[in-house]
Amino acid sequence: MALPVVTTARQRLGEALFARVAGPDGPRLRARIHGTPGPRRFGLDDPIARVHGDASMFVGGIRALMLQALHPAAMAGVAEHSDYRTDMWGRLNRTATFIAATTFATDAHADASIAAVRRIHERVVGTLPDGTPYAASDPHLLRWVHVAEIDSFLTAHQRYGARPLTPAETDTYVAQTAHVAEALGARDVPRTKAQLDDVLAAYRPELRGTPEAREAIRYLLLKPPLPLLARAPYGTLTAAAVGLMPAWTRVPLRLPWLPVVEGTVVRALGQVSTSTIRWAMSVDRAEADRLRAGVISA
Repeated sequence: MALPVVTTARQRLGEALFARVAGPDGPRLRARIHGTPGPRRFGLDDPIARVHGDASMFVGGIRALMLQALHPAAMAGVAEHSDYRTDMWGRLNRTATFIAATTFATDAHADASIAAVRRIHERVVGTLPDGTPYAASDPHLLRWVHVAEIDSFLTAHQRYGARPLTPAETDTYVAQTAHVAEALGARDVPRTKAQLDDVLAAYRPELRGTPEAREAIRYLLLKPPLPLLARAPYGTLTAAAVGLMPAWTRVPLRLPWLPVVEGTVVRALGQVSTSTIRWAMSVDRAEADRLRAGVISA
């Protein structure tokens, strides 16, 4: 009798996680992304699919938001043109859908998703407090958002992923993600891990912890719109994400830095959390695999 109970519990937890991340339209979008016939840029065993389909993305996504916030123009665009305080999960749903579409969907669907985001970027313009204009469509700013995101996804995967990438696979991952960044309008996008590290280092003089960035991170870490029972599991994910942030980001973003604790307790809790999510969402993965199998056999 124990096995059916465990299976039901896993299915319920997986459905709850899928609903939170993908939103109310998740089942239809999953069917469209995985079940639509047509050519696809990536296979399921490609590094990009392995990274973007793993539970470590929960940690990597949180780290990406914190790292991206260090660029004043990127943070201003979020603060002035989004409703992250009242619609945090809506933003998460849209971001998760975009990543899924550009990784797993047909070329046509992926290109349509990229075109939709480009249209949104054209409307995101403004002026920083010092009078400097910014635009979400700026290739330099798009490259920052991309490298901060990819570095975060990769860092989290190498620490918490089910199948960490080899050095060669890591370079392939960086190269595969470059397509979306360039399609969105970024230029001089890195294609190897070494190039990714160099580009991130080159942005350092532009980065700082603005009041808007620190407010957004406090909201992300301390005020998530979650039921009380979900706060503790979420806290382990945020702690794992903070533990993966570079040491130089801690002071400007007012983040704690406890190397011994992060290397032991936080790391262990992060492993447990991502393993639990991976176990729970195996039901969702099985459904996606079933849809893809139907496409291949059609």
